[in-house]
Amino acid sequence: MRELLPYLFIILTFFAVLLNIFGLMQLIPIYLTLPILFLCIYLTVFSFTHRNSYRGRMR
Repeated sequence: MRELLPYLFIILTFFAVLLNIFGLMQLIPIYLTLPILFLCIYLTVFSFTHRNSYRGRMR
């Protein structure tokens, strides 16, 4: 499941971009779509960069 999360976040990012386009067309308020887009992009980048991070020596 953990290896599927980045791909789920990519799909959510595409959905957020679509919502943002609707916001730019003034169908949805833009102040609702921009935080959603930012959060999706942040989670996507975070999930790809912290996959194999070094956690220190095990005791």
